Amino acid sequence: MEGFYEKLNNVNEDIRLIQNTRGLAYGTDAYLLYAYVRPKSGGIGVELGAGSGVISLLLLSKGKLSLVHAAEIQECYADMMRRNAVINRLEERLIVHWRDIREMASSDIGGTADVVFTNPPYMKADSGKSSRYDEKQIARHEVMGDISDFCAAASRLLKYGGSFYAVYRPDRLCDLICAARLSGLEIKRMTFVHSDVMHKPSSVLVEAKKGAFPGVYLTKPLIIKNILNSDSGTEYVDSPDFAYIYDNGRFKDEYERP
Repeated sequence: MEGFYEKLNNVNEDIRLIQNTRGLAYGTDAYLLYAYVRPKSGGIGVELGAGSGVISLLLLSKGKLSLVHAAEIQECYADMMRRNAVINRLEERLIVHWRDIREMASSDIGGTADVVFTNPPYMKADSGKSSRYDEKQIARHEVMGDISDFCAAASRLLKYGGSFYAVYRPDRLCDLICAARLSGLEIKRMTFVHSDVMHKPSSVLVEAKKGAFPGVYLTKPLIIKNILNSDSGTEYVDSPDFAYIYDNGRFKDEYERP
């Protein structure tokens, strides 16, 4: 029954989001990817594997892009995304495609895009713990396309010089870099994300350009939490860099390519 496994949450002061309680919930990776995307005045974007549409909704609500085509292979999520667009009064600017990204072409969006972004499945189809729910299994595992498929789709949809953004797992970074280059996308900026200074990176953010020359700007790492030790114990507080991102919806200038 529609709505039985759904809940409505406030993402921030601008966005309300219907989420599927049996699928992947909106989290830090999605917010960081939204913040990593540079504003493009009048720009047209495409989201691959959009889920509930939260990244597209954030980009549109903050004016980083003017129009977004969001592709999602799961019908339940495509329907949810349409409803999320309506409740946030963004249905004129968020165009939902219930499509397999492996079959998408520029003709589907009426031309080429300025920006393509994705938070793709990051686990191989036969790896990790399987979910009892198909929604979560498809969102996490590469059962409906691997990173090569996502990069190839991005290249088909992007104009020459257009930007591709992704958040991915550090242990599969080599797969992402190779897939991007084979698709004509050259990674130009990269940021590793750590939960705190004591842990290895939990994710990596990349920005690539279609048709660019090789050469990547590796930013300083983003630390989510600072560790404060006192007589009363250990406390974890948002780092200044993460607090800035959360408050402003963008990274500090020092994370931009010089």
